[in-house]
Amino acid sequence: MKLKNWVLWCCVAALLATEVFLFLANRQKDAALVQLHESQQKVAQLQSDLDQLKSSSVATLSTENARLRAENQGLTQKFAQLQNEINQSRQQNQKLTQQVETAHNTLQQQQEQLQAMQAENQQAATVTEATAEQAMSPAAQLNTCINNLRQIDAAKQQWALENDKTADAIPSAQDLLPYFSNLVFPVCPSGGTYTINAVGVLPTCSVPGHVLPQ
Repeated sequence: MKLKNWVLWCCVAALLATEVFLFLANRQKDAALVQLHESQQKVAQLQSDLDQLKSSSVATLSTENARLRAENQGLTQKFAQLQNEINQSRQQNQKLTQQVETAHNTLQQQQEQLQAMQAENQQAATVTEATAEQAMSPAAQLNTCINNLRQIDAAKQQWALENDKTADAIPSAQDLLPYFSNLVFPVCPSGGTYTINAVGVLPTCSVPGHVLPQ
């Protein structure tokens, strides 16, 4: 009798242990299912976020690509416009260069013609003066020569003043030409030769007696 009771109690205890084990196993199963469900929801959320990110990235890239294309097109148009302006500027520069060269050649020709006319005028003036000087009396020739020496000295002083020259500077006849009214260097009526000398020294004539008074 006692053995039957002991066996019965053992069976009851085993049954209870089995129930407890099943209960705990069910609870663990439920917890695992809950975690699985939550994991699935998280995965679904992450997949949704990923899809949205992909869509957003594609849209952003498309917009950025369109913007870059528009900028590139604008830059291409600006480059073409600048290239056209550069070509026009080059053509204008070439025209201006040709005009400057033409003007320079014309000016050079005019200067040559002017120099030729001045030489002709100087020759004519020299011939005229020589003709007039031949008819002068010695006294008139002396007065004319002294007047020429005064003009040469005055031109020397003006040249030194305008060019900041010292008393020992010696100008050439070419330097003094601009200071004569007819742009012709004076000539001694008696055929003498003038020596300009330094700024601080009076000019002289090779004809005896043709001397500026001190």
